[in-house]
Amino acid sequence: QVQLVESGGGLVQAGGSLRLSCAASGRTFSSARMGWFRQAPGKEREFVAAMRYSTLYADSVKGRFTISRDNAKNAVYLQMNSLKPEDTAVYYCAGDFKASLSRRVLDYDYWGQGTQVTVSS
Repeated sequence: QVQLVESGGGLVQAGGSLRLSCAASGRTFSSARMGWFRQAPGKEREFVAAMRYSTLYADSVKGRFTISRDNAKNAVYLQMNSLKPEDTAVYYCAGDFKASLSRRVLDYDYWGQGTQVTVSS
């Protein structure tokens, strides 16, 4: 059974940094397409970043966030720098084994439970 578990969320001041982690189990994710999404209260879940052999970012986080992976640990990370209050949301890790990168929520088969990120002004 595939499981994704996020960690690393918390409360941070604007301009600060956080690093989110997503630990995968149940299957080797070294060739998986992995993504990070976020959902703020009252809003739809939105794409943040994705990677397989290349990376893809939402315009709103480009240059501030970096997605990376450690295949030996079956993990993917999201380094978030220069955080803004509008980055406040629950952040979700997602994955599947399709080939091309995608920004679409419906394209991902596996999801974590989410981790809260709150950025204070």
